Order: sequence, then C-alpha cells, then structure tokens
Amino acid sequence: MRIERATKTALVTGATSGMGYAIAKGLAAAGARVVVHGSSDETVTGALKRLRQEVPDSDVMGRSARLDRPDAVTDLIDEVPDVDILVSNAGPTRSTSVFDMDLAEWQAWLDTYVTAGMLLGRHHLMRMIDRGWGRVLFGAGVTCSYSPADPSLDSMTAWLTCKAAVLGLSRSLAEIAAGRGVTVNAFIPGPAMTEERYLAGEPPAETSFERFERDYFEGPGSSSLLRRFIQPDEIANFVAFLASDQASGITGAALRVDGGIIRSIL
Repeated sequence: MRIERATKTALVTGATSGMGYAIAKGLAAAGARVVVHGSSDETVTGALKRLRQEVPDSDVMGRSARLDRPDAVTDLIDEVPDVDILVSNAGPTRSTSVFDMDLAEWQAWLDTYVTAGMLLGRHHLMRMIDRGWGRVLFGAGVTCSYSPADPSLDSMTAWLTCKAAVLGLSRSLAEIAAGRGVTVNAFIPGPAMTEERYLAGEPPAETSFERFERDYFEGPGSSSLLRRFIQPDEIANFVAFLASDQASGITGAALRVDGGIIRSIL
C-alpha cells in the first residue's frame, strides 16, 4: 500500500510499543507523515529514535499525553489539530479484578478507551468531512466475541466493556460520515505475541516461547485456524490497507485480523 506523504498525515495513539508501534512503522513505510503518541516524553523519544532507524526516510514526530485525562486529550488536539488518518489504538489489556476495582480505576479505563476515542474522533472527523477525505480507525478486541477459558478473565472486564463500546462508537461515526468521502472502521486483532515480548515479561520457569505458544493454541486458543500468535506487522499491514485509497469502499465495518479464532463467517 502507498499513502501520499505530501498530503496525508496520520496520528497513531499508543504508538510507542507493541502493535501501536508496528502500525506507526507500517504507515511511515507506506509514505504517510506519522505523529507518534505515547503516555510520556521518554517513551515517545525512544519510539521516534527507533522509527528513524528502521524507516530511514520516514517523516515522523511525537506527542505525549495521558489519555485517561480528558484535559490532556484536549491539549493533544490543540497540538495536533489536523490529520488525515486517525488510528485510536492506545490502552492496556489487563486491569484489577472487577471484584476489586474502584470507581476511579473504572473511570480511567472508560476515559482512555471511550472518552479519548470520542474526543479525538469527533474533532478529526469534522475536518476530514470538510476536506472530503479521511480515515478513522479504532482498535477493538477479538474477545468482544471470543473469551478464552482463562482463570484471570475477571481482570479483563474493563477492557472487554470498553472495546465493545469502541465498536459502537466506530459505527456511529461512520454513519455520521456517510457519503462524504471519509471511512470509519474498527479493526479487531486476534491473539498477538512476539518472542521478544514473551521473553521480556515473566514467562513460566523453563517454558520456551514455542511451548507457551503450543499450549495456548491447544488450550484457550484452540479455535484459532492460524494456530499461532499473530505478528504485530501482520496487523499493521491490515491497518495500512484500511488507511489507503485502495480501501475506499470499506466503511462502518468491524474487520477481523484474528487468525480465524472467532468461529463465525460474519
């Protein structure tokens, strides 16, 4: 996919590591000017340094903001007021157990995923509509339709709730943009893990990545047709396509790059 750098700027939230970084890298490699967002100046600086090494001709810049604070989101909008492509990706996965979570933590999750996505989405959507071209993409979650038999599932309640809300937000904005040259979609990644991420975490003692992956897809991930973890670059390639002119006929959709783990053809 190619994105014309002279006229297309992308903002990717949560772009300093993992899937968000891969998406920022993919858009930069496709030719877009990319604004890398992270929660701190330190993480943004590190991501920009890495991006410039891995995509030497890239045009990238960075901004930091805490998306769990609506006032900080407003500041981010003031600093980056006009983009052609918005990828709302930021946010963690696991939280405190729903039985132990206080209202302040619950509100922080809603603000990070739903309120920040709404504030960024409505601001940039208006400008995209005025120009007659734009792409708004929301990162949703495969476990909105598929929940593995995981004993720690109660620590994902906030994530599951917010990701389901993001699907509604995405479709709503797509309806608003109907017929105006702007597409709005949600992308739904399946289980993603790299060996580097696994080794950087806290793997079970004497368990290799290969054994960890095999055990997962013989257990809670057994419905996967891919039978392996999806690589961040595979997700990034899909997002880059949705952000391109080649995807102009796709809008209002919740599109899966899930390795077939959801047992449904629709």
